[in-house]
Amino acid sequence: MQGRIPEDKIQEIRDRVDIVDVVSSYLTLKRSGANHQGLCPFHNEKTPSFNVNAPRQIFHCFGCGVGGNVFGFLMRMEGLSFPEAVRRLGERAGVEIETEELSAAEMARREERERLYRVSEVACAFYHQVLLDAPEAAPARRYLRERGYSGEAARAFRLGFAPPQWEALARHLEQKGFDPELARTLGLIRPGKQDRGDYDLFRNRLLFPILDSRGKVVAFGGRVLDDSLPKYINSSESPIYHKGRTLYGLYQAKEAMRQTGEVIVVEGYFDQLALHRAGVINTLATCGTALTEDHARLLKRYAKRAQLLFDQDPAGQKATFRALEVLAAEGVPATVVALDAGEDPDSFVQRHGAEAFGERLRQARPAIEVFMDVTLGEQGSSIDGQARAVEEILGLLQRLPNEIERDLYLKSLAKKTGLQEDLLRSKASRVERPAPAAPRPVAPRPAPVPAPRPPRPRRDEPTQGEKAQQWLLVMMLRDGKVRQRVAAEGLDQLFCDAEYLAVAERILQLQGDAEALQQALIGEDLHDEQKGILSGILIKDGEAFAEDTEGIFEGCHRATERDRLQRRLKQLRELMRQAEQAGELEQCTAFLRELSEIKKRL
Repeated sequence: MQGRIPEDKIQEIRDRVDIVDVVSSYLTLKRSGANHQGLCPFHNEKTPSFNVNAPRQIFHCFGCGVGGNVFGFLMRMEGLSFPEAVRRLGERAGVEIETEELSAAEMARREERERLYRVSEVACAFYHQVLLDAPEAAPARRYLRERGYSGEAARAFRLGFAPPQWEALARHLEQKGFDPELARTLGLIRPGKQDRGDYDLFRNRLLFPILDSRGKVVAFGGRVLDDSLPKYINSSESPIYHKGRTLYGLYQAKEAMRQTGEVIVVEGYFDQLALHRAGVINTLATCGTALTEDHARLLKRYAKRAQLLFDQDPAGQKATFRALEVLAAEGVPATVVALDAGEDPDSFVQRHGAEAFGERLRQARPAIEVFMDVTLGEQGSSIDGQARAVEEILGLLQRLPNEIERDLYLKSLAKKTGLQEDLLRSKASRVERPAPAAPRPVAPRPAPVPAPRPPRPRRDEPTQGEKAQQWLLVMMLRDGKVRQRVAAEGLDQLFCDAEYLAVAERILQLQGDAEALQQALIGEDLHDEQKGILSGILIKDGEAFAEDTEGIFEGCHRATERDRLQRRLKQLRELMRQAEQAGELEQCTAFLRELSEIKKRL
C-alpha cells in the first residue's frame, strides 16, 4: 500500500527531471533568452506568455499568473494529486520510491479505493472472458461480427458480456472472496428484496469498460443486443467514477490528441470504436451524459481544438450546442462534422470508408457559425423571431474569452442579419456574461484529493504597487542586507497585498544564500496564488538592478505606499457615499478630512 513519499526521494526526482523536457512533451517551446516560451496550456492566448526557466526549474505564465515547479505543472496538466505527480515523474526518471507509513485513517481510505479498483478490474476480466469463451455469449460475438468487429477489437477495448443469469457476477465475486458491499458501492450488484440475495445490474448485455485517464477500470456501459429498452444502462456514480468527469476512450486517445492537437467527440461507444478501428485514434465519447465543464477542462489538457460529431436529429443538435457552450467558455474552438441524414460514425465508416470520413472532417464548419445559422433559421423571418435569435446568439458570443474572436463573429452576425455592427456591439456589451457554473453535487467520496485551482483568466497589467512588491521580493531573495532592512522596517509597511506579504514572511523565515533561498522556496508548500507570485519573481532578471539596490528599494517603498494610499482613497469614497446615504454627517466629515490628508500625501 502506498504511504507518504520520503522527502529525499522527492528531492532526488527534482534533481533528475528537467522541467523543460517535461513541458516540451505537452507543448512547443522556443528559447527566448534565459527562458523557454510557448502558448500557455492553462488559458486561451495567441501570443506566448508561458515561460519555463531551466536553471531554476520553474514555470510561470505572465498571462494568467499560474506558476510553480515540475510537480505543479504535471498536477495541473494531468489533474493529478502531488503524490501521483511524484510517482509519475519518478517512473520517468527511474527513481524507485519507497513510501513511509500513513495514518490509520489515510490508510483506510486508500485501501478502500484500491479495493474498489480491484473489484472493477475483476468484474471487467470476468465479463471479458465470458464474451470470448462462454456459450451464452454466442449472440454477442455474432452481433459484433455483423457490425464488423473482430476478436482483436474486442480484446483491444476489453469488451465484455453480462450473462443473462441474475447472479452471475455476484457469485463470481463471492467465490473470489470479495466483500459484496464493495460491488454494491460500485453499483455492479444490488440487494434483492425479501432476503433473496444480491442480483447483478448488468444482465444479457454487451459491456463497454470505462477507464479513467490512467487506464483503470472505473465503470461499465451496457447495451442490449435487440430492440428492448432501455438500450443502454451505465454504472451509477461511485467514489471512483463520476460521469461528468469521465470520457470513454480518453485513455486510448490522449496521446493522439496531444500529437494532433485535436479531439473528435462522439456520443456513443460504437461511434468511438468505429472511428478508432478506422485509424482515427483521437476520438472519445461522453458516458451517457452531456458534455460538462469538467469534461471541457479535461479535453483542454490534451487538445487545442474539438470536432463535434453527434447525431443529426434534434436531440443530437441540442447536445452539439450544449457542448459548444461549455467548450467556448473554456476557450476551446469547436467545429461541427456533418454526416448524411440517418448516418452515424459507425454506419458511415462501414459504408463509405475511412478516406471519405476524413474528407468530412476537413469540411467541418465552425460550431458557432452552425449555431448562428440554425438559430436564425429556427426563429423564422419575423422581427420578433429574429430579435430573439440575435439575443440568443449574443448570449453565446459573450461566453467567448477571446475578444478578437468575439469581434469577428459580431461582424459575421451583422452580415447575416443586416444589422449594424455598432448596434450589435452595444447590445453585446449590455448582455451579462454568464457566471461560472456552480459546482454540482457529487456522490460522497472518501478523502478527495484537492485538485489544483483552475488558473485565473488573463490578468490586467499589474499596478505600480504590485510591481514594486514584486521587485522588493526579488531584492529580498538576492540580498541579505535588504532582508535585514525589510525586517527592521516591518513587512506591513512594505507589502500591502496579503499574498505578497505571505511570500515575504516565508523568505524572512528561511536561512541561506540567494541560491539556497530560491531552492527552498520552490519546494515550499505554498498555495497556487503564492506559487504564481514566486515563479514570477524568480523568472525576473534581478541582476539588472544589482547596481542601485538603494535607489530601487526607496522607489519600491514609495510605490507601495502610494498604492496603499490610493486603495484607501477608493475605500474612503465608498464609505463617504454610505455615510451620506445614512445621514451620518459627523462620520462623513471625518472621512472627508482623512481623504483630504491622503490627497496631500499623494
